[in-house]
Amino acid sequence: MNFFPWLTIIVLLPIFAGFSIFFLPHRGNKVIRWYTISICLVELLLTTYVFCYRFQFDDPLIQLEQDFKWINFFYFHWRLGLDGISIGPILLTGFITTLATLAARPVTRDSRLFHFLMLAMYSGQIGPFSSRDLLLFFIMWELELIPVYLLLSMWGGKKRLYSATKFILYTAGGSIFLLMGVLGMGLYGSNEPTLNFETLANQSYPVALEIIFYFGFLIAYAVKSPIIPLHTWLPDTHGEAHYSTCMLLAGILLKMGAYGLVRINMELLPHAHSIFSPWLIIVGTVQIIYAALTSPGQRNLKKRIAYSSVSHMGFTIIGIASTTDMGLNGAILQIISHGFIGAALFFLAGTSYDRIRLVYLDEMGGIAIPMPKIFTMFSSLSMASLALPGMSGFVAELVVFFGIITSPKYLLMPKILITFVMAIGMILTPIYSLSMSRQMFYGYKQFNVKNYCFFDSGPRELFVSICIFLPVIGIGIYPDFVLSLSVDKVEAILSNYFSR
Repeated sequence: MNFFPWLTIIVLLPIFAGFSIFFLPHRGNKVIRWYTISICLVELLLTTYVFCYRFQFDDPLIQLEQDFKWINFFYFHWRLGLDGISIGPILLTGFITTLATLAARPVTRDSRLFHFLMLAMYSGQIGPFSSRDLLLFFIMWELELIPVYLLLSMWGGKKRLYSATKFILYTAGGSIFLLMGVLGMGLYGSNEPTLNFETLANQSYPVALEIIFYFGFLIAYAVKSPIIPLHTWLPDTHGEAHYSTCMLLAGILLKMGAYGLVRINMELLPHAHSIFSPWLIIVGTVQIIYAALTSPGQRNLKKRIAYSSVSHMGFTIIGIASTTDMGLNGAILQIISHGFIGAALFFLAGTSYDRIRLVYLDEMGGIAIPMPKIFTMFSSLSMASLALPGMSGFVAELVVFFGIITSPKYLLMPKILITFVMAIGMILTPIYSLSMSRQMFYGYKQFNVKNYCFFDSGPRELFVSICIFLPVIGIGIYPDFVLSLSVDKVEAILSNYFSR
């Protein structure tokens, strides 16, 4: 049964099921919506089954491998596989995409195309997390660009074309560097191109060449993660996108860059990672402070949440650059934690907009009384975002803290300085988070609006919010549930890292 192509089915099912949407009978949007949600649920259940019954959690090696020759001329293989680092992001992708599809219920214009693009993104986001071939990784990395561009340009806000163009220019520009790195590594030092991750992990390069490869990959990941100064597409994109698209962007897309940084840069290019890691720590620390200081100045609610995402991704970068078991595990935990929290905040921001038709914070106020359920969920998830103890954000950031403090790579004084600046960033987070809640929910502005009548959260919104909130609490109380998945693989990566 291990030879059954489980991963191929998991990767290809959503996009192939998406094509059949165009052949469904014209009976309104309800049929299309429920068909798409059913496909997402089947995919999520299939993924869960494979991980529960086909995956050995105590084995750090690649499992469920599939290797099919695709294009002999390029030595290009359809090569998939999983390990402890892949599991969390793939399950997160399935969970968030299913809820984002359910959240997209108000979308009625071009419903067939919208739901097809959601399913195409599903395949495009699972692909990079399960690829074991560099060129396949690149193709899957590119697969979600067109769906995101169309979702932005067709279902976005007033400046949707500007933000969609900015998104495609940044991400396609970063992808050029990714392709150059893929081809350079694949063609170096052998008569035949070598794109297999396992083979490349044992390949050695001259230091100068390794640094060039590393830098090329880093630019691609810096755009996607995002890492400053290549982050400016993110607030514009989030500010204009429909909130179901925002859920996919914040919950999954940003995590692909951090995953690539671990999977390719750290695992395949350890010497260059050792050289770059002090600079990554500086960039991550600056990013935490910069985004936390910039966020309060944003009038647009979704842009403020977007800058909080940029700030929290700084902890992931620091964890990866700490080169310790604890720091890297903390970075992976932060990827999962922020995937839930970011998606939930954008969903609640979108449901609020559906009711009051306002996106600027200085025009809001007094929403807590007519919409107590939205107020409760938004406040709870804001607390998770500011790393309240008992929630996933606190555990993830705390583990990253311990990772950098215990790192033998850095001197004591730089470590003290970095942890001090990170602590300031954690203090700034409640400032922009709580001021956002105050401007939205307190005061009396909305009572002066003509025809004042707002509906509170319905069963669908409550269901989506609670489904995301439960894992946030669960990980906060019992983080070993996530950490146990990655701990063996992290140990294997670092032992290989230090041995080389």
